[in-house]
Amino acid sequence: MGTNGSTVLEPLRQGLPPVDPTAVSGSASCALPARYEAVRGARSFTRSTLTQWGLDDRFDDVALVVSELVTNALRHALPDEARPVEEPPVRLHLMRWSTRLVCAVRDPSEDRPGGAFSPERTDENCDAESGRGLFLVDSYSDSWGWHPLAGRLTGKVVWALFLLQD
Repeated sequence: MGTNGSTVLEPLRQGLPPVDPTAVSGSASCALPARYEAVRGARSFTRSTLTQWGLDDRFDDVALVVSELVTNALRHALPDEARPVEEPPVRLHLMRWSTRLVCAVRDPSEDRPGGAFSPERTDENCDAESGRGLFLVDSYSDSWGWHPLAGRLTGKVVWALFLLQD
C-alpha cells in the first residue's frame, strides 16, 4: 500500500491491541480492472493467497466479504465514463498478522461507502435499497470501516478485519 499503509490501518488500531504496521507477516495486492468480471478474479486471488498462508478454512467468509467490497467499488466508486480513469482504478490488498487478516479495497471515490448504512442500526439496514452488501460485510467480518487516502493518492480504502486463531 505504499506510504499510505499506516494511514489506512489507523482505524484498525481502535479498540484492538496495538499492531505494528511494519510487522505484517504476509501481504498481497492485485489490481482489478473496471469490469464486473474482476470480482471473480478477486475471489481467485483471495483463494490462492489464503492457501499460501494456510488459511483455507477462512476462505468462504473472506471471499464473500472481498466479493462485496469489490462489487461496491466497481458499482459505486468509479467515475463517470466521460472522465478518464487511471487504470486500474480498484486494488485489493490482503494483509496478515499472526492474529488478524485484513482485506482492503482501494477505489478512486472519496464518498462514504454505503450511503445511509449504519452497523448500529441493523434492523433498518435490512429494509434499505442499498447497503445490503455492507450488511454482509458487517455480519461476516469481525470489524470493518473505511478511511480516505492521504497524500498524493485520492480516494478511499474500505477494509474488513478477520480475527485469526493463534
